[in-house]
Amino acid sequence: MPDRKKATATGRGILDPEVHGQRVRTERFACSPALSSLIENYWRLEWSLPGSETFTAQTLPHPTCSLTVERGHTRPEVTDDPVVITGVVTRRFDVEVAGEGWVWGIKFRPGGLAAMSGVSARTWRDAVRPAATELPSGLVEALRGLDAATPTAELISRTDAALTPYVQQIDDRRHEQLLIIVAEMLTDRSLIRVDQLEERCAVSSRTLQRLFDFYVGVGPKWVLARYRMHDVVAELDSGYNGLISDLAARYGWYDQAHFVGDFTALVGVPPSRYRQRRSEEP
Repeated sequence: MPDRKKATATGRGILDPEVHGQRVRTERFACSPALSSLIENYWRLEWSLPGSETFTAQTLPHPTCSLTVERGHTRPEVTDDPVVITGVVTRRFDVEVAGEGWVWGIKFRPGGLAAMSGVSARTWRDAVRPAATELPSGLVEALRGLDAATPTAELISRTDAALTPYVQQIDDRRHEQLLIIVAEMLTDRSLIRVDQLEERCAVSSRTLQRLFDFYVGVGPKWVLARYRMHDVVAELDSGYNGLISDLAARYGWYDQAHFVGDFTALVGVPPSRYRQRRSEEP
């Protein structure tokens, strides 16, 4: 059994976090312990921007799915029904924030939504879908009743109650195995290659690939690379002023050109420019 108190996802990944925090209020909350085998946490976003001001919130991808209630100025993908599933996003996650908006979210552990629904996470990769087409109507209807006026304690208790019938009785040993592997990926910064992971967790390449394909929707190499890139960005956000080549090597990139290319493709600017931009922030 995996340690349910051990994180299998991080709060990292928000780019330019100080600027983001000035415009969007972000809070995270624990779910009921009875749900923690599948749920990482709940989260709430709220914003109110004056006039025509807009802000693009940018987040690095995580190997997780979310179930959200979104009201006010919403993403274009959110149509008439405010309750949506967002699958694993394989690129930088950009959302234009404007006017007033509110989001209440359920962040599943990696593979948690697939374990609950029995549907492969590949179905939702890079997709936003109405939850009503994918999940039990009772769960979706309960979430539709939540809005910005609902007190936080009630948001938590009503979400716990809505999820409990669908989560509490699940006994999925393959998902438990996945969580043990993901926790190793997340916490051990020395893991930089998939073959190291196979040896550490005593699992074959084929088994590993199948676990990640079904439960996460992307391969283990992608997940490992995203967690190490989160580590890199966190170092830069914390004021790292050493050589970029040293930082790259620490997290598994021994070719600086390859690292700069990967960083730029995901973050949108080279690491040197991201660091400079961070230092220019007021």
